[in-house]
Order: sequence, then C-alpha cells, then structure tokens
Amino acid sequence: MMVSTKGRYALTVMVDLARNGGEGFVSLADIAERQQLSMKYLESIISVLNKGGMLQSLRGKNGGYRLTRKPADYSINEILLLTEGTLAPVNCIMQDGIHCEKAATCSTLPLWAGLDGIIEKYLSNITLEDIIEGNRRKMLGEYCDQCESS
Repeated sequence: MMVSTKGRYALTVMVDLARNGGEGFVSLADIAERQQLSMKYLESIISVLNKGGMLQSLRGKNGGYRLTRKPADYSINEILLLTEGTLAPVNCIMQDGIHCEKAATCSTLPLWAGLDGIIEKYLSNITLEDIIEGNRRKMLGEYCDQCESS
C-alpha cells in the first residue's frame, strides 16, 4: 500500500480545516498558504472531498470550506478511501472483496488479506480529532512498540 500525494494532501486539508475551521469557513488560499501547497492541486482535492460529503462549501467574500461533522466523526480510513479508491496492499484484494482467479490455490492470499484487515482496522480507529490532539499513543498503538520513544 502506498498512499499517493493526493491522499496525503487530502488528509492535510482535513486536518487544517479541523484545526482552523471552528464554526466558520476557511478559504482554500489560507489552507494553501499555511500548508505551502499548490492552489491548483488543492482545488482538485477539495472537489473530491466536497463531492464525497466531507466538506461544506460557501461561495463569496466570506466563503470557503468547513467540515460537515466533528473531527471525531471522521476516520482516517474513510478520508483515504475516498481519495485513493483502495488501500489494499495487492491488486487482487479490493474494497468489495477478492478478485483473483487463483484465490483458491494462492498460498499468499491469506497474508495479503490479513494485512489488508490490519490496515483497515488501524486507519478506521484513528480520527481527525486524534491527529489534531496529537494522540501519539493511539496513532502508534500496538503496531509500533519501538516507535514509542520517538
């Protein structure tokens, strides 16, 4: 599994909105400036997030974007799935099941299916709120004991 720039930037936008939005709208220009990201690229990402129902938009002088829910109600898994399409570690395992003509005889399929389940469980358990609160213990969790000291 490799999260693309699109997925990483979508998460960055969502975190920025969670930190800076409050009840108001945040302009894309402000997000781009704070995060030092291209406005043009952010426009395409914002479009995906908006169409996916994660954001509310408002046009005009005081317009911009804001979250449609509380930060605690957004899992990292749903944000990345919206922008990436899949987080599966291999092509034969997709969101809607296993698609492989060799599935019945594939000796490594259980490995990949297990890894896919761990990725989904891990990312589903972390929210935007966890990120903005800096909940390192939850983000590192049981998956990275050696990371606790960093």
